[in-house]
Amino acid sequence: MKNKKLRSLTEGAMIAAIYGVLTLVFWQFSSTQIQVRLSEALCILPLFTSAAVPGLTVGCFLVNLLMGNIWDAVFGSLATLLAAAAAYGLKGKKTTLHWLAPLPCVVFNALIVPLVLYFGYGVTSFGNETGMWLVLGLQAVSVAVGQVIACYGLGMPLYYLLKRTKLFER
Repeated sequence: MKNKKLRSLTEGAMIAAIYGVLTLVFWQFSSTQIQVRLSEALCILPLFTSAAVPGLTVGCFLVNLLMGNIWDAVFGSLATLLAAAAAYGLKGKKTTLHWLAPLPCVVFNALIVPLVLYFGYGVTSFGNETGMWLVLGLQAVSVAVGQVIACYGLGMPLYYLLKRTKLFER
């Protein structure tokens, strides 16, 4: 039992560290109005281990606190927590459902991140547009597109690689 807890804690810490490093290394793509956070490819890890849920959440919280502000750390991490928990809910289900695992990450970030950008960072325009609802809508689309690129474009190949290597099998 002790060994399982230690392994889970270690996996979570490693996932948090990898998420943070990927976000910081590619920071120029990670935290703007039009963003592709490459570390979001890790959103498929809850399909392999429950340690990914706190790992992704803590990694997101720490990097958002370091790069952003408290609103980003709290609400960005909330989006990650909700998405990771939803993806974990698909673990062990039919193999065809793995394609749904990145979807909560896309949806929760598209709903929450624009609010953080608008109210937390004061990003009240998108191009020449300044109406609050239009800006929030454009930001939501922008974040969703970035999430699709990261979560599906990078996350799904990562899923197949991890499935093939059986890295998380015990």
